[in-house]
Amino acid sequence: MPPTRKTTVTKAGRPARRGPWAKVWPPVLVIVVFLLLWELACRAGLVNEIIVPPPSDVAVSFVSMLDKAYFWEATWVTMAETIAGFLIGVVLAWAIGTALGMYDWAKTAFYPIVVGFQITPRVALAPLFLTWFGFGLTSKVVMAATICFFPVLLNVMVGMDTVDRNARTLMRSLGASRWEEYRKLVLPSSLPLIFAGIKNAITLALIGAIVAEFVGASRGMGVLIKSLNFQLDVAGGFAVIVALMIFGLILYWIVEYIDSKVVFWRSHS
Repeated sequence: MPPTRKTTVTKAGRPARRGPWAKVWPPVLVIVVFLLLWELACRAGLVNEIIVPPPSDVAVSFVSMLDKAYFWEATWVTMAETIAGFLIGVVLAWAIGTALGMYDWAKTAFYPIVVGFQITPRVALAPLFLTWFGFGLTSKVVMAATICFFPVLLNVMVGMDTVDRNARTLMRSLGASRWEEYRKLVLPSSLPLIFAGIKNAITLALIGAIVAEFVGASRGMGVLIKSLNFQLDVAGGFAVIVALMIFGLILYWIVEYIDSKVVFWRSHS
């Protein structure tokens, strides 16, 4: 007989839940080992410190930036662009995806256009957005919204399409309207997939904002990275990248927390 996996069981007969540290320490351990090897490689001369600075230098630059007003100003600009673009992109994608999922004629007419827009490289659209909307926040918000639009729209459509057909037929036989069918059956059934797309969208929105700042902007973390690289402050550029990673993780965890509260039945199944 194959060996069975041992599972800790409570007195009620249900599997015991692991503490929060069980999910925290494995990635922390991996990061610590990676940083240690990176530091040793730099100190041993295996890596050119001008190109790839040691983590200790990056940490010093990161801590020193926390006291600088320009860092927090750039952070506020990029986060505002990211969150605004994310919210606009998600709302539009949810509304359009719902319409395409509910009406076959709309899907036939508009879905190829949406796919064609999606496969167009965003870097090619960035100069156009700058021409249309200027060098302010608007062009960056539009870029963030367009880059996070398609994953949500696709997951909305796929989620609606995977709803049990027999359940739909039953609701229609009971006299439910199209809106009642959507509200009471289709939406709850498709929420797990929709939130998977939303969690992907928040990361893409941050990428879109940074890409737009690289193409043309006067403020933001993307501009700060370019400025530090021009000054050959590579450690400072790495520090801004680390800050972007931290802020991106915070945004992702916020969306994941909302997901756990809205789709509560999934965590209890």
